[in-house]
Amino acid sequence: MSAADPAKSGTFKGLKLTNTLTRQKEDFCAIDDSNVRLYVCGPTVYDFAHIGNARPAIVFDVLYRLLRHLYGAEHVTYARNITDVDDKINARALRDYPDMPLNEAISKVTKKTADQYQKDVASLGCLEPTVQPRATEHIDGMVKMIELLIEKGHAYVAETADGGEVLFDTVSMPDYGGLSKRKLDEQIAGARIAVDSHKKNPGDFVLWKLSSPEEPGWDSPWGRGRPGWHIECSVMSEHHLGKVFDIHGGGLDLIFPHHENEIAQSCCANGTKTMSNYWVHNGFVQVEGRKMSKSEGNFFTIHELLETENFGGRKWPGEVLRLAMLMTHYKEPIDFSVRKLEEAENLLGKWPDLVETDAAPAADVLDAMNDDLNTAAAIQALHGLAGEANKDPVKLAEFSASAALLGLKPVAADMSGIDETAIAAAIKARLEALNGKNWAEADRIRDELASQGIALKDSKDSETGARVTTWDLKR
Repeated sequence: MSAADPAKSGTFKGLKLTNTLTRQKEDFCAIDDSNVRLYVCGPTVYDFAHIGNARPAIVFDVLYRLLRHLYGAEHVTYARNITDVDDKINARALRDYPDMPLNEAISKVTKKTADQYQKDVASLGCLEPTVQPRATEHIDGMVKMIELLIEKGHAYVAETADGGEVLFDTVSMPDYGGLSKRKLDEQIAGARIAVDSHKKNPGDFVLWKLSSPEEPGWDSPWGRGRPGWHIECSVMSEHHLGKVFDIHGGGLDLIFPHHENEIAQSCCANGTKTMSNYWVHNGFVQVEGRKMSKSEGNFFTIHELLETENFGGRKWPGEVLRLAMLMTHYKEPIDFSVRKLEEAENLLGKWPDLVETDAAPAADVLDAMNDDLNTAAAIQALHGLAGEANKDPVKLAEFSASAALLGLKPVAADMSGIDETAIAAAIKARLEALNGKNWAEADRIRDELASQGIALKDSKDSETGARVTTWDLKR
């Protein structure tokens, strides 16, 4: 590391993470135990977030919860950005609000989708991050970083047929490609905006794109334009977390080009060897065994799953969606299916209701979480506690604390329309039938209640040995 790079001087608290940068599972040691810093690439708020967007939201919420448990909630800073700089968004803002300042117009265009995203991820049990910066709030910072890159010889201005652009010079960085492990001659620049061919090297990528009079843009030393995709996260993460921070997260699809180019910009501008000490990436999401796409007809938004019957002919509670995601290790691909959701819902239905508690999570649950966020193993351990938790208040507190660490809670039963007096009368009649050895009648009453979603549970009074029957809604 250079002198500008802070060392991993924090205390090892048991957490191990697979670092994409090294391709190794490593002990996690923070730069500063009093301020552990996590950055995750958030949504582009052009449209409602889809189920693939839900996975990083859930995965990194779990990591955030675990870090808060290990270091204390007040010692963890979680930044998840909102991308509201996008050519489609910009064009719509210019079209719909031509007389309004661009940032204000963009805010109006994106308010509905941004608000829906916040509502959706909250329904999935995700905590609100410490800060959620918007790209439009950091245009000045992007301009300054680009100026610095030009000054240091890592960027250049190129004339193009439609105006011009500022490009990052990938050859100027000897270590370019270190995250994706790709050779420079294999790189294909990625951007959300059109890229012309006026480049020194094929892999050079856009930092700033000039706008025509008809296109939206912001003023800059190179003319009126808009930023490229990658520069926004370099600037926002530095603003809120510093030049080098602890963990950068996102989906596998972001390793190249987005995260690779973030590293290039940040390290070359700031003179550091790294941007983040640990890079953590979640696997892809398929739907019913196929890649999710609108053309395949298997593209579903979080909102659709929560509020419509478009998937599996019914609505799905947020707790079920969350558990279904966590039943697969975050690094592995996941097949999101009706069957998986039903499995998750059945599991939740067997768990006791949670209680407020200051108890510590179960040791085996915490051990699984510390082992590279092995939520699948943590859920197995949690399920093993459920039976004891139904009988023992101490175990219930431990179960509740463990579930909270995963951000899970049982599906709430809908008690509307339930006639508790009639249920009590049916249980009494069944007990009389059992005492009279009228097994057929007792079974009939049980089956009738089951058809109404009411599950009976028989036990014995510890003192008298008499049969005691309780009931609950099947969830």
